[in-house]
Amino acid sequence: MIRVLVVDDDFMVAKLHSTLVSRVPGFEVAGVAHSGSEALSLVRELAPDLVLLDLYLPDVSGLEVLRQLRGDGAPGGGPDVLVITAARDAASVRAARHGGAVQYVVKPFEGRLLSERLERFAHERSEFERLSVPGQDELDRVFSPGAHAPEGGEAQGHGAAGADPRESGLATRPQSLPKGLTEQTCALVRRTLEAGPAEAGLSASECAERSGLSRVSARRYLEHFVATGTATVTLRYGTTGRPERRYHRL
Repeated sequence: MIRVLVVDDDFMVAKLHSTLVSRVPGFEVAGVAHSGSEALSLVRELAPDLVLLDLYLPDVSGLEVLRQLRGDGAPGGGPDVLVITAARDAASVRAARHGGAVQYVVKPFEGRLLSERLERFAHERSEFERLSVPGQDELDRVFSPGAHAPEGGEAQGHGAAGADPRESGLATRPQSLPKGLTEQTCALVRRTLEAGPAEAGLSASECAERSGLSRVSARRYLEHFVATGTATVTLRYGTTGRPERRYHRL
């Protein structure tokens, strides 16, 4: 069982995240903290496997909490940290990645997104636990987040194969794409997203219209970028109906 500490200053949000965690098989909520100092104290007391960490906390920055949890002096190397925050600026994303966060989820999000991220974390954790004297192929697999997620998950793949990182802010290290996705179309959707408005982002329908693809195809590639950490998604709420998913390049 993977034990999780939920950290969020909003009591209702923390309760919601706890409920989502408890619904994922193999996970349980070990505790809940509403400040940075409380989070650090509960990590020492409860020794959780994973911390869901908000960056906006009332006493200290979540990035400082991350630094202490994943720093050289952290007991046993510290727990893994999955950031869940409204902060979507590049500086926060870079700092979280540099600080050792395993994933970064932007609020608000649909509940299934957190479930997928937790399932991916569990899969990658089991991959590391199975290592004994790994060969290079095994090392490449476990150091390629999302590239070997369970069958059927959106976390498969890791960006566009053959993409040149000097040409695209969405480019990633070449990896196999999920079944049904092609390098050429992946590059097309990437260029379309990069050409769109940075702040407002694009919806799947807008991306489809600009790229000439169907909405279903455009959304699948956009969700692939989100799953592999090369794009983010926000929800735009209207007066009626479901919220619109807006995709943003990192």
